[in-house]
Amino acid sequence: MRHDDELSAWFVEQVLPLEGVLERYLRRNWRDAGEIADLRQEVYARVYDGCAQRRPESAQAFVLSTARNLLIDRARRAQIVSIETFADMDTLAPTIDELSPERHLSARSELRLLQLALNLLPARCREVVELRKIEGLSQREVASRMGITEDTVERQVSKGVRALALALQAAGLGGTAAAPRAGSGPRKGGTLQ
Repeated sequence: MRHDDELSAWFVEQVLPLEGVLERYLRRNWRDAGEIADLRQEVYARVYDGCAQRRPESAQAFVLSTARNLLIDRARRAQIVSIETFADMDTLAPTIDELSPERHLSARSELRLLQLALNLLPARCREVVELRKIEGLSQREVASRMGITEDTVERQVSKGVRALALALQAAGLGGTAAAPRAGSGPRKGGTLQ
């Protein structure tokens, strides 16, 4: 018997009887039922090619492993956007604003206003806001560093950000999204307690 005939006989005897198992596996793990027949044929082709040199100990394990790998390959390909999609990106993308001297001056001015607003916060509140929002420490890290509870950190950040939003809004820089809720502004004297 020739090698191809041997492989075909093994395939008919060991793999084709697993069609029901393979179908159930594909239906359970693939979202598009219309592709199941194509997926099954692709699995068969991969199994046949893969077994040309050496037969696996368990045909079922090999078939299901091959099916799993095929589904992973298909899922990966589905997430990759074709290069044609990007062909006209220059026409779709907004033009990138260059950092003009005017924009640079405006940004520095906004940064100065933010620093002034930060300086109006009580010392502990300012430190909490700076550690949490500027340095990017976690709530737990801020609490540990300052020797306060995480709940206190959360309250101080909330109060500080609200006060900063009010200050920037008063300076004409805050949008309506930054506006605090009614009754949540600064307390007596314009600073937070």
